[in-house]
Amino acid sequence: MKSDLKPTQRPPAHIDVLIIGAGLSGISAAVHLRKHCPGTSFLIAERRPEIGGTWDLFRYPGVRSDSDMYTLGFSFKPWTKRKAIAGADDIMAYLRETVDQYGIRRDIRHGMSIAAASWSSETALWTVTGTIGSDKTLFSITCRMLFSCTGYYDYDEGYTPDFPGRERYQGLFIHPQQWPEDLDYRGDHIVVIGSGATAVTLIPSLAAGGAEKVTMLQRTPTYIASQPSSDKIALGLQSFLPAKWAYTITRYKNILYQMFVYHISRTRPDGLRKRLIDMVKDELPEGFDVAKHFTPPYNPWDERLCAVTDGDMFRTIREGRADVVTDRIKTFTEDGVLLESGQELKADIIVSATGLKIKVLSGMVLTVDGKPINPGDQLLYKGIMFNDVPNFAMWFGYTNAGWTLKADLTSEYMCRLIKYMDANELKIATPEIGEDPVEAQPMVNFSSGYIQRSADLMPKSGTRAPWKLHQNFFKDARVLRHGPLDDEMVFANPAPASAKFDQAA
Repeated sequence: MKSDLKPTQRPPAHIDVLIIGAGLSGISAAVHLRKHCPGTSFLIAERRPEIGGTWDLFRYPGVRSDSDMYTLGFSFKPWTKRKAIAGADDIMAYLRETVDQYGIRRDIRHGMSIAAASWSSETALWTVTGTIGSDKTLFSITCRMLFSCTGYYDYDEGYTPDFPGRERYQGLFIHPQQWPEDLDYRGDHIVVIGSGATAVTLIPSLAAGGAEKVTMLQRTPTYIASQPSSDKIALGLQSFLPAKWAYTITRYKNILYQMFVYHISRTRPDGLRKRLIDMVKDELPEGFDVAKHFTPPYNPWDERLCAVTDGDMFRTIREGRADVVTDRIKTFTEDGVLLESGQELKADIIVSATGLKIKVLSGMVLTVDGKPINPGDQLLYKGIMFNDVPNFAMWFGYTNAGWTLKADLTSEYMCRLIKYMDANELKIATPEIGEDPVEAQPMVNFSSGYIQRSADLMPKSGTRAPWKLHQNFFKDARVLRHGPLDDEMVFANPAPASAKFDQAA
């Protein structure tokens, strides 16, 4: 079958570095390669028609960052807008500016879906296969280094529990990951199932968009804190400092604050719990049952802390346009949901804001010299590479801070590694566990449902360096920017053809 691809859309036969994914992580990797490894060729394979990853995929009302843009933004590209908590449109504009500023757009191939990657120690190359274009033309490309920048969840569908009786419901049932375009919900009664970041963003946005009433139905409360949409210190610094200086100072200020809050959550959880609950009480009317609806049975940061911009969700509750119900679903009915307490919530629309489905490497099948690699069986080297898997890296951001902080550090480290290998004429870099034993631990120490459901799918952290993951920017910065490159990393070159012939003989 003849392909409908233009010559400029076809992937080359070989590239030095293949980057999978054109979201925050993939763009970070590409810019760092352009800046620090100018002689290294690269290509970004992006299966979607637009860059942006998460920020292009999610289209539900009010979709925004839940980290400030001074830490979610790139280290090399100052965030200069007034809002520190940005909506998806502003984030997409920022990403488009970045790829244009650094000339990355020409290195992106859209509609390029990766199926498998196979490493050969004989050639010291990855062979990557998949399809490209609307007619799913098959392709094969070789590369020296393979970067997986696809995130950790399934882009095709979110997680929806097996709700009893759901087929009986006659209204509209939606998962935020597949929000219908141009949905008119004015005058509707809407039930949002869940109490995570998506739910607390949806509640005020749906009310502001004209919903008659919005109910957040949760099984268990979440810690929720009000966060200003603008950073007064950042705006003050921007008024008299160059943009780069103001951005960098604000970035490190916010990193320190995030680390302080996380540290307190681990060392003095009772004090932080009381502070968070008291803040909620200050936001809600007297007599509101904060103990039932906003007091979780776990410590802060056992699950991710949720932020509401300028207290918008609390304001919506105060104004009577939204309410919270803490209960369990017994069954769906024709008109809504029946709860275990006997209460029935009637709804024109039910939104299942029930989380993500984990899909490591976006489902790509990895093999090394014919041996299948299961990510769930692998240890992460410095939070980046897999044990016994050469020339491969996976980008995974922080769970307790801005994702891009770790993504940028990962990009810096991989550039260091490439430059070292080039300077020493080395082709292969393989993390290998040394003589000291390492025990496997969960990669992410969260009790969140989507993490617990998929713990066996995720690569693991170790109990000692360089296999132990740190949710700590400054520790990682020291190791990834300045630490040794040869600690339990084995460098090699493929055997020359004559040696292979002698072995065969």
